Amino acid sequence: MTVSYLFYGDDGLEKKIYVIRHCEAEGQPKEAPLTENGIQQAVDLAGFFVDVKINRIISSPFLRAIQSIERVAKRAKVNIEVDERLAERILSAKMLPDWLEKLKATFDDLDLRFDRGESSREAMDRIVGVVEEIFKSDSENNLIVTHGNLMSLLIKNYLPDFGYEEWRQLSNPDVYLLKLTNKEFTFERLSTEK
Repeated sequence: MTVSYLFYGDDGLEKKIYVIRHCEAEGQPKEAPLTENGIQQAVDLAGFFVDVKINRIISSPFLRAIQSIERVAKRAKVNIEVDERLAERILSAKMLPDWLEKLKATFDDLDLRFDRGESSREAMDRIVGVVEEIFKSDSENNLIVTHGNLMSLLIKNYLPDFGYEEWRQLSNPDVYLLKLTNKEFTFERLSTEK
């Protein structure tokens, strides 16, 4: 998938951001750790990145995101930077029994907001801000670790047709490569299967 996009600050170097959805976790709370399967996925993810030069790793503050990338960071000898803007989106401050329907509606109306929750546009702006800062920096090979809804909103920012059904097809973990070369973005879903 290629998207032409005028980006100010592009210095002509190819810059890469690997956008990673965390591995399988025991739940949704911020402190929820990876499951046993998720730990194995994190080991496999480290194997996937073994030959990739990494300059920078930025993660959601959620434990499942940090645990997903710790092995990669250790091998690459890169510190994990924690950025609150990569945290999971809060759809609503209260439990919504029909949350899937509500989430689907937020893909169609980016400004729709539920009880003290965050609209899709607000969440999108957070992660796009992180990406734009990375592209303006000197760092060439970057990893960001986040959550499925936020990841899908980042993709939607560049590929507007990406919506609820595509979000449902994301896996744990999932990896997309976002590249900026000569003011042109490309997005590619990468398989972590060997």
